[in-house]
Amino acid sequence: MTSRSRHPGDETTGQAVPGTASAELLRSEPGARPRALLLSAGLVSAGAVALAAGALMPVVRGGSPGFTAAPLLVVLALAPAAAVLYALVSGRPGLTAGLVLGLTALAPGRLLLDLQLLADGSLAARPELFLADRLLAMPQAGPGLWPLVAGHLLTLAAGAFAAGTARDEAELAGELDGRRRWRLLGPVLGVAGGVGLLLAPFGSGNAYLLAKNAFEGPTVAMAGYLLLAALLPLTVLVAVSSPSAGVGKGGFAGAGLAALAVGVPPVVAGLVVDRLSVAPGSVVVTIAGLALAGLAFTRFDVAEADEAVTGDLAGEARLPGLFWWRLATGGLALLAAGAAAAGALAPVLKANGPTPVPETPARWLLLGAAVVLAVPALFVFLPRLSAFARGVVAATWAGVVLAGAAVLSAALSVTEDKAVDPALFGVDLPVPLPDKVGYSAGAGVTWTFIALVLAALAALAAVITGVVERDDSEEETDETRVSGTVLTPVVAAAVLAIAAFGTPVFGAPGYTAPGLWSNFGAASWGLLGALAVVLGLYALVPRSRPVAAASALAGAALVLGLRAAELPLVGSEYDGSSAGVGFWLALGGAVVTLVAAGMAVAGSRRAG
Repeated sequence: MTSRSRHPGDETTGQAVPGTASAELLRSEPGARPRALLLSAGLVSAGAVALAAGALMPVVRGGSPGFTAAPLLVVLALAPAAAVLYALVSGRPGLTAGLVLGLTALAPGRLLLDLQLLADGSLAARPELFLADRLLAMPQAGPGLWPLVAGHLLTLAAGAFAAGTARDEAELAGELDGRRRWRLLGPVLGVAGGVGLLLAPFGSGNAYLLAKNAFEGPTVAMAGYLLLAALLPLTVLVAVSSPSAGVGKGGFAGAGLAALAVGVPPVVAGLVVDRLSVAPGSVVVTIAGLALAGLAFTRFDVAEADEAVTGDLAGEARLPGLFWWRLATGGLALLAAGAAAAGALAPVLKANGPTPVPETPARWLLLGAAVVLAVPALFVFLPRLSAFARGVVAATWAGVVLAGAAVLSAALSVTEDKAVDPALFGVDLPVPLPDKVGYSAGAGVTWTFIALVLAALAALAAVITGVVERDDSEEETDETRVSGTVLTPVVAAAVLAIAAFGTPVFGAPGYTAPGLWSNFGAASWGLLGALAVVLGLYALVPRSRPVAAASALAGAALVLGLRAAELPLVGSEYDGSSAGVGFWLALGGAVVTLVAAGMAVAGSRRAG
């Protein structure tokens, strides 16, 4: 096991030696801020009591929950506080701080979900707190809402006092041991839970409670679910990166318990409430929460007690791990590409009557994204090319996000009782449509969403595979790094990428392209996501080894090329279309990025 630096005299209170019980949540670690930690635990406990009190009172005046959920909500509110107090009393400051920070990270999203009851409780999908039995217009908030709000605010305040302890524990732990394999499962669970938060929490046959996904729901609740979906995997990633095993395990457990508080009530509601049914979204969130909390009971270090006698065999035992992670990366990428192709070829909409069904031209862009992802995924299975191909996959998954969001945007607002304007799909129907036409989502929507999920998991597997590759490699300390001269083209490419994703690739009469600065819609989230991935890759280049930098830049160039390909793939479906500024900017960005990739390989330097 890689040793971690401790101050003199800390040996007796440091991390436990290998061989202790694996069920122990955390080894005892020194806490540098006992008063702050005590205050954070007190605030979390007060917040838990407030959340429990809010669950016992009506949150909407004149309303009642759909089932007797108070006992369940009280347990979900008090269990995290009990874990924090146990860790504190047991003398585990790292675990205590991690638990508090994990709970704090998800508190803003949970607060927004509850504030939807204040904005308009009739639109809130919270049967454990309120279920309408008649048509209500803007029901007034009840007395139970305010303890709920206070509970989340107290949890947020607790995080401010726990952050210092977490930082001290990380400094005492020293340098991160990159061979903590159990930690690598956390980000996978975080992403899966984040995806589950974007799905409909339950199925509904109740006219007063519509089952909608995060994007179709009311504004405040949508913001809450989006924030939770983003912060859950981010919190897990922060826990993974903490050198302190205690803080890392606590972060996993805190995030898992917070996820359970969001995912469990809809599952129970789907089981016990009439005309409600269990939906996959809440089930995924619940499973992810349980698994994250369960990881707090595992060893975060590869080195075990018996490794002392295995000698060189320990190195050989790690090799299958790299093989399986490469297999997961390539397999998930190919599955994502296959799902994207199915989403492109299957109908996005289906008519509820004898009406022609328009198709979105963005499906051809999704098909192109499937090809761009599938080709490098095939080379991940070849040992000599696997490292480079994995880096390309870590970028090209963003193409599925870019195209998938464009496909989904055509169907997000379509329900059976809403009219659809065929002009939004860029096609002219042979016969005139009546004033109101019913459409519902087709198989293409399902396959596209599956492709988005699989692409995100493939990207995460690619990142984890890179960590394992670096762990298993036996290279000298002064490993090569890319030359500083590559920074100039990388910065230029980043500027071009921002402009390329922010300006239209093509224009056509009657067509308004989604954008980042104006006309922001569902498709704009794809633009924003792809841009974030590309910029993130650019930011990592200066600190990467030449091959890793070149593969990341090659993948970024492919994403920019896919952005430029919107002109022939999508624009050709619109009459009178012509190239826009974004087309030339995307092409220029792709060329500059490829030049930077060549410079990264040709002009490597030695890291001192």
